[in-house]
Amino acid sequence: MKISAVKIFPVSDFVYVKIITDQGLHGLGEASLSGRSLAVVQALEHLKPLLIGQDATRIEHLWQDIFRGTFWRGGPVLQSALAGIDIALWDLAGKALGVPTYRLLGGAARDRVLVYRHVGGATPEALVDNAQRLLAEGWKVLRICPGDNVGDGFNLSRAIRCGVEHFTALRQSVGEEVEVIFEVHTRLTPIRAIELCNAIAPLRPYFVEDPIRSENPGSFATLRAHTDVAIGTGEQLHTKWAFRELIEQELIDYLRIDLCHTGGITEGKKIAAMGEVHYQELACHYTSSPVSTAAMLHLNLAVPNCAVQEYAPPGGFMNEVIQHGLKTEAGYLLCPEAPGLGIEINEEAAAAYPHQPSEPPHWRREDGSVQDW
Repeated sequence: MKISAVKIFPVSDFVYVKIITDQGLHGLGEASLSGRSLAVVQALEHLKPLLIGQDATRIEHLWQDIFRGTFWRGGPVLQSALAGIDIALWDLAGKALGVPTYRLLGGAARDRVLVYRHVGGATPEALVDNAQRLLAEGWKVLRICPGDNVGDGFNLSRAIRCGVEHFTALRQSVGEEVEVIFEVHTRLTPIRAIELCNAIAPLRPYFVEDPIRSENPGSFATLRAHTDVAIGTGEQLHTKWAFRELIEQELIDYLRIDLCHTGGITEGKKIAAMGEVHYQELACHYTSSPVSTAAMLHLNLAVPNCAVQEYAPPGGFMNEVIQHGLKTEAGYLLCPEAPGLGIEINEEAAAAYPHQPSEPPHWRREDGSVQDW
């Protein structure tokens, strides 16, 4: 089964990859990289000639050749491009054999996958109202990011006070049974992250997500030494080597892998195996697309160490572009039975929503200096 064509679809700020074989079968993957999607598109254009004529069933070999077969490797752009190819090949493999992809990854290790929902709210009262609405719908795990509401001129002390205030109000409203992930979005320094983590420890966060940036394991060692709350990170990391020290030194508890930035399902499964040795669990990050969601779902179904998965019900133009069979019940994504990942792209709809330039926010502190967003 040889690869005969590779199609690339920039859709709004998403990037999809369709790999077609000489037998008429195809697979769909995602290579989205928010705010830098066109860089990924160009990387994919560069890789296309390397794929034509290759055996589509040699997923590991193709992964290694794209990653290691040239002098330059890694980084968010190249790994997102590789992820799109890898996810498409796993989708194709399932379709070729007429089975869901998770069966090729070892079969179902669980019946369904727990998900978490985002809860916004500019005030504690709004946060509580939004949370109660989601809980009434049956969702079980919530994620909050009070730092989004600090306003112009990011002030670390104000962000911490705001976070404690919001989380306190939420915990008092929802009680002790509801799990709450506290997202910091890498905005704090290690000493300020320690301050926040210890302040919210009595509120029992499920875990604190990205309290600091992910590049420096030494800073996580400092944080780990001064707080007992669970910590999750990883969406900024792109290879198993980048995760290695965090895993081996047990500096984090939850692995926030994003399969669309981390080389796809092939690399995600290896990182999960590394984490299993240290009793760490997956809490995968996603790109807000059904393709990303489906890829994570199949991996999470197949590995033993999955805790929770990020999720939002697809809506708007996305339901025109991507056909999917994602189903939820009582706070879980259900196990699919369609061949492959259970996704398809409507090429005409994709053409109706071409790439839209976007740029993540550029935040400033009160003195005008750059603040991590």
